[in-house]
Amino acid sequence: MTYAIQAEGLVKRFGETRALAGVDLAARTGTVLGVLGPNGAGKTTAVRVLATLIRPDEGTALVGGYDVVRDAHRVRQLIGLTGQYAGVDEMLTGTENLVLIGRLLGMPRREAKARAAELLDRFELWDARDRPAKTYSGGMRRRLDLAASLVGRPQILYLDEPTTGLDPRSRSGLWDIVRGLVDDGVTVLLTTQYLAEADQLADDIVVIDHGRVIAKGTPDELKTQTGGQVLEVRPVNADDHVTVARAISELVGSTPQVVDGLVTAPITDPAVMPAVVRRLDDDGVAIGELSLRKSSLDEVFFVLTGHRTDHAEDTGGATEEPIKEGSSA
Repeated sequence: MTYAIQAEGLVKRFGETRALAGVDLAARTGTVLGVLGPNGAGKTTAVRVLATLIRPDEGTALVGGYDVVRDAHRVRQLIGLTGQYAGVDEMLTGTENLVLIGRLLGMPRREAKARAAELLDRFELWDARDRPAKTYSGGMRRRLDLAASLVGRPQILYLDEPTTGLDPRSRSGLWDIVRGLVDDGVTVLLTTQYLAEADQLADDIVVIDHGRVIAKGTPDELKTQTGGQVLEVRPVNADDHVTVARAISELVGSTPQVVDGLVTAPITDPAVMPAVVRRLDDDGVAIGELSLRKSSLDEVFFVLTGHRTDHAEDTGGATEEPIKEGSSA
């Protein structure tokens, strides 16, 4: 098995704050590694280290086999980067933005124009190629930003929360693009707070909280580790949710969640379901809804971190400064 990215013991401090506190992660070549965590967890800081934008205070990281500190110039030749906010020049047209990136990468003008045309067509921006980027929709700008990160044909692509602020249709379109890149052999490191995004795209996942890795594995492995299935019970009488929650807690050994009268709890033994039915029948509780389903990544995240992701949450200062250095590295 070959790895495009290997990091061990990454530590990064900003003053007295430890943004990274010994992070280990590895991305297999030609796959998507999803890095999950709430705002301020250390995701963007890890990306900035791996993109050679900042140096780690401790630890090592190899990207494409090159050390991000000693061989930073080699690493930059292999990677592309799309940050949380579009880094395109809004006054330039789509074509001009991509040609500019190509020229900065040392391409002859003819080659840069040809590459720009290829990417504009691939990302369904050809009809808007001569329009200023400021006239593009949010989804179009994100596609242009992603196209800019691919001008140099990177082997490894960092996507730092690339679909933040996009509507569901635009987000789905970007997912299709990412799948196509992986089919072409590109290795993708994706940071996201959208759990469905990681479930859709990631081959492997690393969960970071407070600068530390708290879990890793495939999406299915993480779901199994934290309770492979979820029991849902809604009593006919909403006031009975307290009795239902108490019964489930005693049978599964964990505190269930109650939202709008629906009681949910992760379980590892499907035999709990008939036991709950018998217990509630003995308690005289009428059941309106009863189901057993597979855990979602959102529930896995809640179990691991104790809270759900919050896209509007404050980042808390220097710990997670958004990448604004541009769309390619």
